[in-house]
Amino acid sequence: MSVDLSLEPLSRPLSKAVRRGRPEASGKEATGRSASVGTVAMGEARRALGLRPRELELAVHLGEVATVTSERTGHRRVSVAEVARLRAEEGHPDTLRERLRLVGAREGAALLGVSPSRFARLARAGCFGPVRFSLNRYRSVVWHYRAAELRDVAEQQPELLGGILPEGLRRLPAEGEDWRPRHWRNRRIAHLLRGTDDPWAAAAAHAAVLAPKVVREAVPDRTERARLEELRPDLAPVRPESLAARDVVRRLLTADGEEEILWHRMGLTLALSTARSARPLSRPPGGEASAARLPEEPLLHHGHQQPTPPVEDLPPGEPASAGRDG
Repeated sequence: MSVDLSLEPLSRPLSKAVRRGRPEASGKEATGRSASVGTVAMGEARRALGLRPRELELAVHLGEVATVTSERTGHRRVSVAEVARLRAEEGHPDTLRERLRLVGAREGAALLGVSPSRFARLARAGCFGPVRFSLNRYRSVVWHYRAAELRDVAEQQPELLGGILPEGLRRLPAEGEDWRPRHWRNRRIAHLLRGTDDPWAAAAAHAAVLAPKVVREAVPDRTERARLEELRPDLAPVRPESLAARDVVRRLLTADGEEEILWHRMGLTLALSTARSARPLSRPPGGEASAARLPEEPLLHHGHQQPTPPVEDLPPGEPASAGRDG
């Protein structure tokens, strides 16, 4: 279940606007709202930038490629100016692709020049965070890290790479703390918040990582909870088939620990306050009692109420027996 970065042929020629670095607007696009003027579709941007499938998705997720939302269609688009800026970089597209390169724990440890066990301790203590995860055939979590961020750690915090680690960094893993899931969740929610200007969608993003009981406490209004459920984003990058694998993924998607829960609950409350003022909901006939009944069974399990899922940090595609828990 590793990330597919196979090269897709450039089956269609680039538009003249992208080749010249100028906005293109013709046909229906010419009559679109301002967000569509001077922009291209995601597929056109990917071909113009010479990226492989899913690389543009990752670039947007990491903030390497800025996007806008078409007010006419609601789809994400990339400005011609942004495409031209990236194409003008020296060494393009290799420089951009290198900034997007993901590595597993073993390759990450080699980049830092540390042992796999020290890499695992640093990752669990939150010194750097994963960008993606996948599950291997044993339903163990395999974390993927951004190579560029690991190089930054090596340059900016060389004291972490040798000698005795500070007491706090030693204590956290020893006490069972693991910040990798939290780092991934926070990065995922930050990406969703950057991609929307709808306060209801922002509230739904924060609610997506909270346990159903916490959401019910924070949002007592059933009509509002129904709206949040309608806008609930898809957080998981994997689609496990077995029930056991789905359970592992659900645990990774749920905020765990008082501080993280409080942070997302505050974000939910602030976004709701904005949404109620800017875009109040229409109420069904008969008031809240007539609102559609929401499922009472929790969609996500509360992370700290279940055992930590098995973790096996390996480079994508490497056999599970090659190494463990990085």
